Amino acid sequence: MEPKISVKVIGHQWYWSYETTDMLTSKDINFDSYMLLEADLPKGALRLLEVDNRLVLPIRTNTRLIITAADVLHS
Repeated sequence: MEPKISVKVIGHQWYWSYETTDMLTSKDINFDSYMLLEADLPKGALRLLEVDNRLVLPIRTNTRLIITAADVLHS
């Protein structure tokens, strides 16, 4: 099945960048997602995993993720 959404995910040393196009408006959507500082973590949150801007995708939709790194290896 062909994906309805393609998202390019770019790993940077301390944050992630996301690039996609809104299929309804054909508008480019680009944003960065930075880790929260330890002092800003809500109680019970996981250090180094919580971010300020999460990627949210629709359910029951074929999605293609194109993952790359800009500066360091991410595994």
